[in-house]
Amino acid sequence: MAVSPAASPNWASGPDIELDTAALRVLAHPMRINVLALLRQCGPSTATRVAGELGINPGAASYHLRRLEAGGLIVEEPGRGTGRERWWKAAHRQSIHDPASGAPEQREAGRAYAHAVALACVERLRTAAQEVPLLPEEWFDVSTFGDFVLRLSPKEVALVRDEIFAVISRYRQAQGEDSEGLAPVAVQVQMFPVPGTIAPRTVGS
Repeated sequence: MAVSPAASPNWASGPDIELDTAALRVLAHPMRINVLALLRQCGPSTATRVAGELGINPGAASYHLRRLEAGGLIVEEPGRGTGRERWWKAAHRQSIHDPASGAPEQREAGRAYAHAVALACVERLRTAAQEVPLLPEEWFDVSTFGDFVLRLSPKEVALVRDEIFAVISRYRQAQGEDSEGLAPVAVQVQMFPVPGTIAPRTVGS
């Protein structure tokens, strides 16, 4: 499994980052996932602007921004702001975490991170659902809200996941400079056992 806050090549300060244990712990909070995704999608911002976009108070926004800075996930935008109002930008285009290849000590941190990503995705889908009645026809006609159940082994889940990620990567790499008619499109990919069908692990195992 590889999960990340929404990525955008337009506002990246550097290449993708493979999350270590410390960064996973920083991102084990859905609001910090949303703050980082906002900076990646919309570019540099301040605590006040972030608070307005995400519906939180500026103090909370400042706290989450400081945690992201401490984790090396965002950096201060040079040449902007004052001592009272700092501008922040994402330090990387995308965060990558694959627990199958991670160190054993990363397992619990990886679970907490995946949990936060899932909660952030739920919130984004809820917001998108509120806008469905207002979508222009050309966007409503192509938008997709699907829920499919397949019978797969863990190996087959990995194969399907990798095929989907390859398609996403192909479209990302094919994007040129001409942005006419383009809009940011959220592509959510969730694959998990239907709740209640798999015996839970023993905590600590």
